[in-house]
Amino acid sequence: MYKMVGKDLSSRGKVSCLFVHSQCTFFSPLSGKDVIGLAETGSGKTGAFALPILQSLLASAQRLHTLILTPTRELAFQIAEQFEALGSSIGVKTAVIVGGIDMMSQSLVLAKKPHIVIATPGRLIDHLENTKGFSLRALKFLVMDEADRILNMDFETEVDKILKVIPRDRRTFLFSATMTKKVAKLQRAALKDPVKCAVNTKYSTVEKLQQYYVFIPSKYKDCYLVSIINELAGNSFMIFCSTCNNAQRVALLLRNLGITAIPLHGQMSQNKRLGSLNKFKSKSRSVLLATDVASRGLDIPHVDCVINYDIPTHSKDYIHRVGRTARAGRSGKSITFVTQYDVELFQRIETLIGKKLPAFPTQEEEVMMLVERVSEAQRFARIEMKEQGEKRKRPRGEEGDDTEQSSGVRKKVRGGEQRRALLFRALSIMI
Repeated sequence: MYKMVGKDLSSRGKVSCLFVHSQCTFFSPLSGKDVIGLAETGSGKTGAFALPILQSLLASAQRLHTLILTPTRELAFQIAEQFEALGSSIGVKTAVIVGGIDMMSQSLVLAKKPHIVIATPGRLIDHLENTKGFSLRALKFLVMDEADRILNMDFETEVDKILKVIPRDRRTFLFSATMTKKVAKLQRAALKDPVKCAVNTKYSTVEKLQQYYVFIPSKYKDCYLVSIINELAGNSFMIFCSTCNNAQRVALLLRNLGITAIPLHGQMSQNKRLGSLNKFKSKSRSVLLATDVASRGLDIPHVDCVINYDIPTHSKDYIHRVGRTARAGRSGKSITFVTQYDVELFQRIETLIGKKLPAFPTQEEEVMMLVERVSEAQRFARIEMKEQGEKRKRPRGEEGDDTEQSSGVRKKVRGGEQRRALLFRALSIMI
């Protein structure tokens, strides 16, 4: 079973076989050991806990056999996809229980008693307290993936409640990129005499990642962003912003300049978030504007370049962001924007990774030639943001992603009919 699934995982390029196979003796269901795994994103954690769970289900296909807790909705759906693919030969059924989706439809799925429940802590508590007939009293496996993020998102109370209603006689796998005080406390509460597996716990970046910075005036960030995207045309980009509002605004701005950008942030509905993720993964969109919700855990292959539009306030988040590229032995590039307000944060990042980053070569004269076009696109993006805000105030059904529902320019912003149409639209909004 291990060799068969491990080979399948390796062929999919979704897991580091070194991590999985080197730890299989610890993860063997016959050992009965709890496990705490310290590993960075992309190191094969999903495969590591999938193997023993599928082996156990192969021996006894018990319903409501496994609970997997994740910090984000997107990671929950990704884990479900991987379990369904790997467990298809033995008929594994999964249920994803996360916020943003109707509870009644989720209750119907839970009533069918799937083998594996993948959930965010808050929504799982909602069902444990309100869904008649649903319990986890027969649970055999508990997995807490990205445990440090679960706790950093203030889910401690929910996790404590979950631990009180599941059997003590179970196997528990706890995975985390970092061993924080909160994770250590959770380990003591949830795990019994665990085996510790650590893979590359030093804060470092892979050798094939080319890391750069650009020192720029804050007011010209958009101009430099457009210039770099044009210079590296043909690549796929993940651009990280510090706020949902900024991710949405920059996505609109880029689309107004003819760049196929799409946002992914916490203020979008679950359907829109999954839609954005799938469009980027399928390469129908080349630029993904994201908040840190997408910096860890998600399996997004073939990202050529990561741009830190807003520098992360926590240096460790830099590691997770740039870890979206240069995965599975491929090369990649990261570029961090450093404004006059970010110098101290940037120095902390260099201290953490133990290296001085080189400057990414840019031509200031060429960048300044974009100021007029970018300023115009900024104005239209602000108009569209206002329009979307007004739409959200009115009750209405689900739509596609906000950038595509908006009626702004979808080609390069320049004169003629496009400009007149936008001017008319701007005036109509003001009226």
